[in-house]
Amino acid sequence: MKLVPLGDKVIIKQIEAEEKTKGGLILTTQSKEKPQMAEVIAVGPGGEVNGYEVKMTVKEGDKVIYTKYAGTEVKFEGEEYIVVKQNDILAIIED
Repeated sequence: MKLVPLGDKVIIKQIEAEEKTKGGLILTTQSKEKPQMAEVIAVGPGGEVNGYEVKMTVKEGDKVIYTKYAGTEVKFEGEEYIVVKQNDILAIIED
């Protein structure tokens, strides 16, 4: 089984938060901020959504930054994912 997003939806998997600061201090679970970086797992087809034509610009494997409280968290086959609208993705991270 696999997750297949519909319309302008994108399935992302959050990239884990850093365990240490740049200065070398180890962070506790409580002091870690929820990261807003994720990897794109699957992309919907786009098309007409709410009367507007939506062209999908992200693709599987992209690393992205998304809005802080975006999407719906989903647990599927033991893994945690977030389903967001492409509109909630702010940037693609390029190497």
